[in-house]
Amino acid sequence: MAERDRDDEGRARNARPRDGLGRPLPYGAEGVPRQPEGVPRTVDETLREAQRLLDEGKPFHAHEVFEDAWKSGPDEERELWRGLAQLAVGLTHAARGNRNGAASLLHRGAENLAPFADRPPHGIAVPALCEWATTLAESVPRHERPPDPAALAPRLTP
Repeated sequence: MAERDRDDEGRARNARPRDGLGRPLPYGAEGVPRQPEGVPRTVDETLREAQRLLDEGKPFHAHEVFEDAWKSGPDEERELWRGLAQLAVGLTHAARGNRNGAASLLHRGAENLAPFADRPPHGIAVPALCEWATTLAESVPRHERPPDPAALAPRLTP
């Protein structure tokens, strides 16, 4: 049986380098540094880091930042962070040319954010993000070249 890649804690973890959209590259190729997992961040740090990654065209990596907030944040905000992570993965799928995956995750993310629209926490532009996600989900090109994720990156705060 082949040895599995493991992280420092011994958990199975694929060590292959990844591109900016999180796609695995061949071993030895130069990839984009991964976001470390389980990093405790303040809300402001989370939003700043995720926005930076979105603006750089790295929505897959932004999703990992949101996932940390989703897993470590207060229970009443889990769906907020989960929804933001889903929007980032939806954008990742759009940029990879996976129209169906993009639409599904963008809609699901908007649904998870919708309950926060009337009173958006932390200054997050929830109504605008829901509208952005719905519009993108309905307009991801079918056979054209996949879109540039940096050009489509939403603004997380006004």
